[in-house]
Amino acid sequence: MVLTEKKKTIFYVVLLFIFSIFINQYHGYQGINPIDSFFSFNSGYDVLIGKFPFKDYWTITGPFIDLIQAFFFKLFGVSWFSYVLHASFFNFIITISTFYIFYKLKLNSHYCFLYALLVSILAYPSAGTPYVDHQSSYLSIIGIYCFILALNTNLRIYWLFLPIIFGIAFLTKQAPASHIFLISIFLSAIYFVFNFDLNKIIFGIIGSVIFLLVFFIVFYIGKISLNSFFHQYILFPLSLGGERLEFLFPLEFKRIILRFKLLHLSLLIPIIVSIREIIKNYKYLKDKEFLITLSLIGSSFALIVHQLMTINGIFVFFIIPIFFGFSHIYCLRHFKKNSRYISILLILLSVISTIYYGNKYIISRHFMDLDKANMKKAIPAEIFDEKLKGLKWITFWNLDNPQKEISKLKEAIDIIKKDSRKKTIVTDYQFISVILSVYDNSPSKVWYTSHVNPVKNNKHFDVYKQFFIDKLKENEVEIVYTIKPLWSGHDALETILNKNCIKKVKITEILESQLLLGCQELKK
Repeated sequence: MVLTEKKKTIFYVVLLFIFSIFINQYHGYQGINPIDSFFSFNSGYDVLIGKFPFKDYWTITGPFIDLIQAFFFKLFGVSWFSYVLHASFFNFIITISTFYIFYKLKLNSHYCFLYALLVSILAYPSAGTPYVDHQSSYLSIIGIYCFILALNTNLRIYWLFLPIIFGIAFLTKQAPASHIFLISIFLSAIYFVFNFDLNKIIFGIIGSVIFLLVFFIVFYIGKISLNSFFHQYILFPLSLGGERLEFLFPLEFKRIILRFKLLHLSLLIPIIVSIREIIKNYKYLKDKEFLITLSLIGSSFALIVHQLMTINGIFVFFIIPIFFGFSHIYCLRHFKKNSRYISILLILLSVISTIYYGNKYIISRHFMDLDKANMKKAIPAEIFDEKLKGLKWITFWNLDNPQKEISKLKEAIDIIKKDSRKKTIVTDYQFISVILSVYDNSPSKVWYTSHVNPVKNNKHFDVYKQFFIDKLKENEVEIVYTIKPLWSGHDALETILNKNCIKKVKITEILESQLLLGCQELKK
């Protein structure tokens, strides 16, 4: 039976939905890195019970991912399944968006399916669980898709969506969203210089107004201070720019080019086409196709810079099959005589690179620092609670004996559970308050100094310190429990409160308490 093009497209979309969800659901259960894997687990639960970022806890990462996680918890229940499903859903979003743009650019649906399938393998499965760097990158690339379609189709609706998508990406994480958005703004300005269209500009303005209106409504409903948002999400992250630049330098050929050679190779054909067409006629510099090429190259380097400026495992390789897909389109347009052979080569390179990166970074759980883990040693995490059912517990803290780590944690959790006082829990294992079904009164989303929470020599430390103390007083916290190890190795209270305000007691090998005394700082 020969399928019509419409039925074939529907069939491919259904397959991509099933596969992109399934593959991430599988990897999201394979071990954890506490500080990364639980990144939005606790904060999503906080939002679910009516606590909000910037108001109730300090965060420099966007509120969007916490709000969406709360929605998934509300819809599917508080569990590891609904937590991973959040990431799986966005794995499908970047997958189907890739299929859609290639299909709109007239690539054969078979090839659209193949490139989108490869993206689903390399995208969210590297983390498996919701993570801001991943989600912001995917939304930013979808923003570039929107920009490309705005240029290629002349439909005004894409100009409407453009600021909305980038706005959501920015509220997921500032970078790389802001960098890629600036690229699209710059290229849009060039486009309108030569192709002025007031209606398209108006649609872009309307999209911006819609985004800002929803933004202010959410902040009004949540009673979130714009001043807190500005300090936590804009000013403090900007103050970290110098520290982050240290990760970028030195700008060596090996780090920028060789390390990402397949990513650069995937854009070789659009680059060759651009050079050739400019030599033929310099007017190509203002052609839509050239602007699209620049958007792809700009996004490529924005993601590379972002990768180098973070301290996370490599995840940007998901862009390789996307760029090979665009190269395929350029090949069919400009190298018609040899398009068959070049197309085969592009497909082979896409598949080979996916197998290579999939094995090296995804199957090995590299992003979770579990390269050397033996998953056969993993322990079912429902030993803690049914909410973690299906999760295979093994962390880089104890690769050889995860049961030992679990026993220590269970002992600490039992002690905390029996304490009826109002408490704050300082830990990288941010599932504890969720399985206890309590609010942990945490003034910070995550407990990581310097890059997340200001340290003493940072000019925003006093703002953070006051916020921290205000939350302790507002929530009437009596005792702070710290569960180690902490990735930062930092005592959360040592720079916040004077020693005469705290009575520290070591309870177990990994658990200590800090009783808050009635000193002047903590008086209302």
